[in-house]
Amino acid sequence: MKRVSIGGQAVLEGVMMKGPKSYALAVRKPDKEIEVQVTPYVSMGEKHKSLSIPILRGVVNFIESLYIGMKTLMASSEYFEDEEEVKTLDNKASEPVKEDNRVAEPVKSEAKKKEEKGGSNTGYLVLTLVISLVIAIGVFMLLPAFVANFLYKLTSNHLLVNTAEGILRLLIFLGYVALISRMEDIKRTFMYHGAEHKSINCLEAGDDLTVENVRKHTRFHKRCGTSFVFIVMIVSIFVFMFVRTDTMWLRLLSRILLVPLIAGISYEFIRYAGKHRNACSNVLSAPGLWVQRLTTKEPDDEMIEVAIRSVEGVIDWHEYVECVRNNSFEV
Repeated sequence: MKRVSIGGQAVLEGVMMKGPKSYALAVRKPDKEIEVQVTPYVSMGEKHKSLSIPILRGVVNFIESLYIGMKTLMASSEYFEDEEEVKTLDNKASEPVKEDNRVAEPVKSEAKKKEEKGGSNTGYLVLTLVISLVIAIGVFMLLPAFVANFLYKLTSNHLLVNTAEGILRLLIFLGYVALISRMEDIKRTFMYHGAEHKSINCLEAGDDLTVENVRKHTRFHKRCGTSFVFIVMIVSIFVFMFVRTDTMWLRLLSRILLVPLIAGISYEFIRYAGKHRNACSNVLSAPGLWVQRLTTKEPDDEMIEVAIRSVEGVIDWHEYVECVRNNSFEV
């Protein structure tokens, strides 16, 4: 077995794990049963080696992560939409039947409904993804640049203006995370986020994936998406320092055009930090790990069970743990 890096994401009452050849979505349904969906998936970098070069691979990985993350998040929500539909049907069934002379419409089969739903999901998913990206770039990239540009009325120092823009960007991001972390549903999602990290840390440490073992591990991880976003904020400060313009539209356009480059550089930082254990990687990881105190919470045992089932969907963890213990991975 080769050494691999498993990544994941918390979803609604569940966890998604992405392995080398597939990704698995594990959700605890309203009836408390855990359902696991495994979807085969090979990254574009694996299919086309030209997309796996440094910097570019970060952009590709970022887009793929967004797509899979949004897709599994929508899939997890469907379990609870179905539960609401069942409750509605039960309520209607308990109501007295009224006579009606209208011709009844043909009832669609469940398979037909799923087929129609699946056909429309891809377009809806892409649209949702595009809208989300536009909003994120607008709020976290363009808004700070727009506000900071007014500082040119007070100073012509590009370094000062760009630094102020970067600080404002960080404050908006941290404020957003702190705000949503107070929502009850988000708190549970952050607990599943903690379960995801704990199970990956347990696996990488060579411990059997049991609830007891997973619980002992830290809820923080160097390769976390939260760390990635925070590194994006930091890297953007340094990249934008090379863009010297006080013209508003040029300033905003540069922020949009440089997003892929910043994402690619940030990915290389996260990749390095995740693969190395030294003073340099610890320094690079420290800010992101600190922010994870906001985006991860300690999970309960049922959440850990879901995370373990998700890991089992993408890798034989028994064999992997044995390789970690014996350091017997293929080179």
